[in-house]
Parts: sequence; C-alpha cells; structure tokens
Amino acid sequence: MTKVLLSLCLAAGLLEAGALAAQTPDSSRAAADSAAAQSAAAAPLLPPPVAVAPRSTVDTSYGLRLPADTSDLVDHVVAVVGNRPILASQVSEEIFQRRSQEQQAGQPPLPADDRTLRNEILQQLIDEELMVQEAQRDTSIHVTEEEVAQGVDQQVKKIRGQFPTELAMADELKKAGFQSIDEYRRWLTDQQRRAAYQNRLVTKVREAGRLKPVAPTEAEMRAYFEQHKGELGKRPATVSFRQIVVTPHASDTARARARLLADSIVTALRRGGDFATAARRFSQDPGSKEQGGELGWFRRGKMVPNFERAAFSLKPGQISNPVETTFGYHIIQVERVQPAEVQARHILIAPAISEADADSAKRLAETLVERLRAGASFDSLQRLYHDPDEQKTADDVPVDKLPESYRAALAEADSGAIVGPAPTPGVAGQTKYIVARVTAKRPEGDIRYDDVKDRIREQLGQQAAVRRYLDRLRAAAYVEVREP
Repeated sequence: MTKVLLSLCLAAGLLEAGALAAQTPDSSRAAADSAAAQSAAAAPLLPPPVAVAPRSTVDTSYGLRLPADTSDLVDHVVAVVGNRPILASQVSEEIFQRRSQEQQAGQPPLPADDRTLRNEILQQLIDEELMVQEAQRDTSIHVTEEEVAQGVDQQVKKIRGQFPTELAMADELKKAGFQSIDEYRRWLTDQQRRAAYQNRLVTKVREAGRLKPVAPTEAEMRAYFEQHKGELGKRPATVSFRQIVVTPHASDTARARARLLADSIVTALRRGGDFATAARRFSQDPGSKEQGGELGWFRRGKMVPNFERAAFSLKPGQISNPVETTFGYHIIQVERVQPAEVQARHILIAPAISEADADSAKRLAETLVERLRAGASFDSLQRLYHDPDEQKTADDVPVDKLPESYRAALAEADSGAIVGPAPTPGVAGQTKYIVARVTAKRPEGDIRYDDVKDRIREQLGQQAAVRRYLDRLRAAAYVEVREP
C-alpha cells in the first residue's frame, strides 16, 4: 500500500518522552527507513485509530494488497509520471487498506465508488512517484540493497510475531493476495526501497534549507485539532524534573590501563587486523559488540560530543586514535559518508570501576540529596557534579515511558520533591546515581488544544513547506492525469 507522503518526513508522536540518558552510539538508519515504510495512510501528527490486529490477522498498518478474489478488477493506467504509469489497481489497493482500517476502528466503511477519495489517493501516489524519481536522479542519495533487506527483515519479524506458526502467517498472506511469504517479501522490499528514497530526499532538502515552514493561522490549527481530537485518546500522566547524574570515575591507574589497551588495538588494526573480530573480543559496548562494533548511520546530535567530533572528522576507512568520553575510550572507523551523516563502527574500552570508585559516587549522590533538602542551589550543584553527557532536564515525560530506575524514583514523588539517589545502569556494568527535583506532575486526562498546539503548528507548517516543494516538482516534471 502506498503511504501518505508527508508522514515519511514529519514527527508522529504527540507526547515524546525523549532519552533520559545521553545517547550511546546505537543509531540505526535502516530502522528509520523501516519506520517510514510502515507509516499508514494517516495525518502524521494524529494517526487514525487503527485497532491492534489479533494474532490471526495481519496488521494492515504493514500494508496488504487486495484479496485474491477481486478478479473483476479491470486494470488500466490512471496517470503517468515521467515515463512511469500509475495503475487503477494501485488506487484500489489503497482504498482497500483504508477501508480495512476504518472497519477495525469500528467506523463506517469508505464507499468504493467515492471519486473524491480515489482522486485524493491518486494525487498522493503521484506525489510519491515524483519524490522517488527525484531522489533516484540525485547522485548524492544512495539506498543500498543491504539497508533495504535489513528494514524488510525487521518488518517481517514483527508480522511473524503475530502468528503462532509460519504456516498460519502464510495462510493469512494468501487471503491478502500473496501466494507465498517470498512474494510478500518482494513486495515489501519495493515499498521499503521507495520509502527510503523519499525519506532521504526530504531530509536532504530540509537540511539544505529548501523546506521553509509556512506558519498556519490560529483558525487552521484549531480546525485541525477539532477534526482529529477524537483520535487522540487520553493524555498520559506525566512528570517533569531536573536531574544530577553522578557517574563513578575510574582511578588514574585504571584509565591508564584502558588507554594502553586501546592504543595497542589501534596499532594492531592499522597493521591489518580485523575490526569486527577485535570489537567482538574487546569492546564493552553491549549494544554493538556482537555486531562487530556496527553502529549504522547517524547524524550530528545523536552521539556524545567527543565521539561525534571524531567520527565526522574521519575519512572512510580511517581508524581514529582512542577518543575519550565519559564511557571510556572509543576506537572509531567510519565506513561510509553522506551529507550530514556517517556510517561507522567502534570499539569501546571502558576503564575498570572499582568497588571503592562506585562507593564514592554513591556517597557523593547521598551528600547532594542532603544538601538540596537543606536548601542548596540545584543549579550550582548540577554545574559541579552532573555528568555532562547526560540530559539535565526532562519535561512532560509520560510516567509509563520512564526507564524502570526513573519510574521507581519519580512515580510517587510530589512536585517540588528531591528524590534519590536512585541507581541506574550505565555502560560496561557500571552504576550511575540519579538525584532529581520534580518540577511538575500532571495526572492522566483528556488531551487539550494547548497540549498539542505547538506540535500542530510545527506539523502544519512543515506540511505546507513539503506541499510547496511537491508543487515545484510537479511543475518541472511530466505528469498526465487520466480518469482516476
């Protein structure tokens, strides 16, 4: 099924928790493209209320085409974009998907002969094709078969989890018109590839400053909210807080040993050693160790500063000197480079944290709690003792989305309370300690316009910018629209 084009490039969540800890190097470009490929026909900020499918049903959010018994469908070309046709069956497939979603949500089914709907879907298919062709013409945009296959594998795995056996999944796919799992994978591969091209094109033109948001009016924003508020459900209970994260510091001796090991690994790698083998043997990053240190693609702002500076300064194939962060010493190799992003792998050598080091961090955290409760300045203590690679504040985080260590400390605390020290896991088995001040709490309730108006403003502005860009693509391309 085709996706609403704008949902490929705009944020989907209404209330995002955000990472509470600094991001360790674990970004996955294929995951982002996979998420784009899965997006359903919906407004990106306020998705339609699609019910979760039971195990005996393939979730239509992954996209299934018309059932095989639609033998009366007469196919014909309804539009041409460049030299590529768009078929009536593609429009019908999208209507089928939308109708399935409406039925799952308990809403009246969409009429099959709704010409307005068919034309709307046709225009979306034209937009999608325009962007795919534009991305394919851009020599700086690359989508590899390896990346596509990785995204397809992720989606098939999710769908497989809905069924007790692979045979049950194959039977359900047949009902949806796929004669085998392999046929479904081939179809999904094409969808994944097209979504990746669109996603990367939008990212590129936005970073180049060619997507300038158009400010919506207050009336447009309120109308959008009124149209979609029934789909929002309840606002979750949220908490806002500031924190001081106390990280155990290794002794100078332990740091020297770790640096010596990192230096020796760099020497061996530069003499022809295998990076993946060394990562599996030595790296202490549990998120990438077994993958040979692979981090995938990542952009600026995703990694801790020292790591990021080093990664973006390397040329493909280069191996860095050991780069020190609060996690330890990183050996980085950049594999591929594209504008504003790199694909890299790393080996993390973390200095050993002794029991005395851990006890010292815990005692410091306990002292900070005492001082804060006695009236000490939070700003001053945060400036002196907070781990710089950790987030300082978190606003309106859904309580049920908090990591377990945070939930245990914050869920029952009142606004203004000082909580902690609460242990939270760090890398290489170390334990950090959270000291936090709760700044606000809000109970569960209906989502109000004021809760989402900033996001609505951002989204409508970006939608208008993308629409303007698409209009420019149409003006420069051959587009022939026939009977939808």
